[in-house]
Amino acid sequence: MDIRSFLTHIVQLEIRIRKAINTQMHGNFSSIFKGSGLEFSDLRQYHYGDDVRHIDWNTTAKGHGTFVKLFKEEKEQTVFFLLDVSASQLVGKRNKSKLNTLKEVAGVLAFSAMQEAGHIGFCAYSDQNEKFMAPGAGKKHGYKTISEIFKLEPVGLGTDLKAGLKFTLQALKRKSLVFVLSDFIDENYQDLLRALASKHDLVVVHFQDNMESQLPKMGIVPIYDPERRQTTWVNTSASTFREQLKDNFQAYDALKNSCKQWQADYVGIRAGEDFVPALVKLFNVRKWCSKNKPFEYKVAF
Repeated sequence: MDIRSFLTHIVQLEIRIRKAINTQMHGNFSSIFKGSGLEFSDLRQYHYGDDVRHIDWNTTAKGHGTFVKLFKEEKEQTVFFLLDVSASQLVGKRNKSKLNTLKEVAGVLAFSAMQEAGHIGFCAYSDQNEKFMAPGAGKKHGYKTISEIFKLEPVGLGTDLKAGLKFTLQALKRKSLVFVLSDFIDENYQDLLRALASKHDLVVVHFQDNMESQLPKMGIVPIYDPERRQTTWVNTSASTFREQLKDNFQAYDALKNSCKQWQADYVGIRAGEDFVPALVKLFNVRKWCSKNKPFEYKVAF
């Protein structure tokens, strides 16, 4: 597939999503990528009649008077994508790997955001920074972003999700809508993901291939590890291997539960399958749910 075919495919998918959302939401699609409403602007001393909920207690505690936060309307939204492009994303059927599906999902989201948001950008990480595009505005920048996502050919084999999350936290100076697209096959990233959720509006998009949790009992078979570039013969019928698959499934549940606790949205997507219903449901719920009721859309991993 070349870039022209990829863009055509992305546009067709986005049209499906937009039609479904506009039908179900009576034309409210444009509000999904807009700013969240109010953004902190300044401090001033408290005046009688001010909303006590806006009191800045940290500043007030210094003993120089009572201060309230001032806000300005936030009309433009920055939408940022952190893409896990490590070698484990190559798992899946030909042309339907997790990485191919990730590119399509990121492309559709970027195309939608390009039309509705103020700025979009992305960072692609493996065990190194593969590509970074700072948030920018305009359709020219938007199409460039989608093109760069399509052309991603990762050099690194390993996974360092922590480094990608840390980079994102440092790169974004204001509250943004952040999509983290990954298979989350890594360790010790949870604290940074929680920090991202506390500072930004976080959407976790979790990719998996069926073979990673639903591999049938086939006896001894060769399994290729793309990150180590090694083939290992594994007894898929052994109890230890079945327990490992069970542990993988429990890890997915743990991530979903963490997203609920952090008030982040969660979407589970299988490689190679139609992801439009998942995104439609995400957008529908994001329109109507407050941050007190995070969205969770999961497939039967």
